[in-house]
Amino acid sequence: MQRRSTQGVVFVHACPKALCQHVEWALERVVGAPVSLSWAEQPAAHGSYRAEVAWTGSPGTGAKLVAALRAWPMLRFEVTEEASHGNDGERMSYVPGKGVFRAPTSANGDIMISEQQLRHLAATTSSIEAFRHGVDELLGAAWDSDLEIYRHAGDGSPATWLHQVV
Repeated sequence: MQRRSTQGVVFVHACPKALCQHVEWALERVVGAPVSLSWAEQPAAHGSYRAEVAWTGSPGTGAKLVAALRAWPMLRFEVTEEASHGNDGERMSYVPGKGVFRAPTSANGDIMISEQQLRHLAATTSSIEAFRHGVDELLGAAWDSDLEIYRHAGDGSPATWLHQVV
């Protein structure tokens, strides 16, 4: 029987130096293999570091990576998981004070809003402004707004690959 696999990326946007090794250990526990990230200073947050790592593993690995990283509520990070046979892609973002935003993604990485979500929003909002606000919530606009400066600070950074032991 062939095992299903998928891939994605972990973006640690801001991590205090003292936690960098702990983050690597947490990722190791999920993928079952040694992890050594290339940490770089995060210019958007003095004293913080950033790293990104591509991963391969079974569907659901992205959510396991998020659960492992949530142990440190001061981190800012995102985890993507590409679609695989029978599973939608996902993007999960974490921002201190906001928690996790999780949404399905299309093949090109866009967040997908379902027909039912839109119907519910249309039925429960009383103004166009309330509808717009609801769409922003469904798209995770508050997380994107917070993380955008950290994302730009990492443009052009090298990526490492993690492979889950199966």
